[in-house]
Amino acid sequence: MKTKWGVLGAGGIARRRTIPEGILRAWNAELVAVYDINPAANQAVAKEFGATACAGEEELLKSDCDIVYVATPADQHYAQVERAAKAGKHILCEKPLGMTVQEAEQMVLLCRDRGVKLGVGFMMRFHAYHQAALKMIREGELGTPVLGRAQLSCWYPPIEGAWRQDPAKGGGGSLMDMGGHCIDLLEMFLGPARKVSCLIGNLVHGYASEDTAVVLLEFESGAKGIVDNLFNVPDAASRNRLELYGSRGSILAEGTIGQGEAGDMVAYIEGEDKGYEAQQERAQSGTQRIAPPPVNMYRAEVEAFAQAVLDNTDPPVDGEIGLWSQRVLFACYQSAGTGNTISLGG
Repeated sequence: MKTKWGVLGAGGIARRRTIPEGILRAWNAELVAVYDINPAANQAVAKEFGATACAGEEELLKSDCDIVYVATPADQHYAQVERAAKAGKHILCEKPLGMTVQEAEQMVLLCRDRGVKLGVGFMMRFHAYHQAALKMIREGELGTPVLGRAQLSCWYPPIEGAWRQDPAKGGGGSLMDMGGHCIDLLEMFLGPARKVSCLIGNLVHGYASEDTAVVLLEFESGAKGIVDNLFNVPDAASRNRLELYGSRGSILAEGTIGQGEAGDMVAYIEGEDKGYEAQQERAQSGTQRIAPPPVNMYRAEVEAFAQAVLDNTDPPVDGEIGLWSQRVLFACYQSAGTGNTISLGG
């Protein structure tokens, strides 16, 4: 059995990734309708992927789709999720979940009251390498986790009309757009954050959203975290590193954070506790390469949400996760604005 999908915001990430790699390839999904505010893009996407090009959002919501994928600018998410929920549609919404914590709270409550499922697009959770690392941590191979680092950067020069460069449309810049993914990954590995300290700024580009962001985190376990996100370095210059350290070793990756399914990951794990070694030699023996079969994150994300709808179970990345992400990001911006470390409630 297949779920039927409609897409709001058919250009952008939907056209590049989620439709061709996710919805069309998923065994339990099919694309039936699309709508984009750009008429030319709307017609082109519909023709390319064999869907109905709706004349407006209302037509899409009246279609026979079971699930609405919301891939519009962030300032549209709240109203579109609200209308989709009232139309009885299940919703997979790209992050961020609304523009504020309050909007995210209302989106979660509305979907719950209407009996529809709400998922959030943290597709990097589904990366095969990230799942392999998570398994190692859960099985205790890393020992006591002590530190995680997640890096995601790109070159994003001023572009006329780019909503991510306008905080009124995107909610923020490099932190909101890329930091949300990185923080979410570290929380998947290390548990919920309880304190954040953040610095943001514009070092290269002159648009209103930040092009530079660094976050220090403390997790409920006591482990620490570092997230760095830049819109102002060449793509090839940033390796998009993931680093996870524990009392028995480390897991180190490059290129797994991003939109692709590839990357490189190695682990160094001590089999037993050792005494202090004054020489502190960095021997390479004991390094193991982690290379599970690749998984397309967009297909895995779509299939997981579709299956939750078919089975009437909770989505693996649900609205509560999106709401918590907004709480953490709000705390980061609050820290950046005040210069204080911000504590997070449960």
